Amino acid sequence: MKTNVIGIIANKGKPEARIVARELLYLLEVRGAQVVLDENIASVLGRSELSASVEEMGSRTDLICVLGGDGTLLGIARTLAGCSIPILGINLGTLGFLSEAEPEHLPHAVDNLLSGKYDIQHRAMLEATLVRKGKELGRYTAMNDIGIAKGSFCRIIQCAVYLDDDYVGTFNGDGVIVSTPTGSTAYSLSAGGPIVAPNVDMLLLTPVAPHSLTARPMVLGANQTIRVEVDAVHQEMGLSIDGQFGYRLEGGDQIFIKKSPHITPLIKWKKGGFFEAIRTKLQGEWE
Repeated sequence: MKTNVIGIIANKGKPEARIVARELLYLLEVRGAQVVLDENIASVLGRSELSASVEEMGSRTDLICVLGGDGTLLGIARTLAGCSIPILGINLGTLGFLSEAEPEHLPHAVDNLLSGKYDIQHRAMLEATLVRKGKELGRYTAMNDIGIAKGSFCRIIQCAVYLDDDYVGTFNGDGVIVSTPTGSTAYSLSAGGPIVAPNVDMLLLTPVAPHSLTARPMVLGANQTIRVEVDAVHQEMGLSIDGQFGYRLEGGDQIFIKKSPHITPLIKWKKGGFFEAIRTKLQGEWE
């Protein structure tokens, strides 16, 4: 796997983004690579001739380096859903669970990219459709999870869950999370869900603070559709996409969630890196 055109997208809100982007650009150009920069970082670096929007990068690049934390990478993955452009995360955040490279190892990362010494993991995505009174209000794509939750200071909500046409149960509590295997190490994990290897083809349903001792996370078929009908005595309910943006829900709303036809290709140096990340980034070395 050799690369001709490499895109660089940086979270300009990270203090070190400009420095790392400049060094990465230098390392790539000195090796003869063609580079495209996102509009913001191109302006900061004074290289407007390399500028392109994130959407344009989907058709102009062979792979994209994303400088930021996991939140930055998730946002780019949603924007580029359907383009199937491999993404290398370069961690400028705290955890960087989805990232594969650190700023201090940029020369090594560039060598791997330009020589094709990397693997690609195809990460599943979700598609959620919000329906109110029979009318579709929006359709959303997520890489990690779709969350349905009550407001911070509100009473519980009811989430009636169906799998295709079969009634699963009603969860009374703070809400539910539907996640991909990638999202199993995010919001779902904090709510008591299991860690799922990224190559497992499934959907994960995790109740959030359920008011029942029998409500437990469920592993569901990847090719089925989860329907969640929400209700509450209040209107403080929301739908979140990868925990980054959302939509206010009303009683009676239906959310249809299924595996998206799109995937996110993540660049990885080695195939066993997922479990190493679990050991080192999430909970320290296992004894």
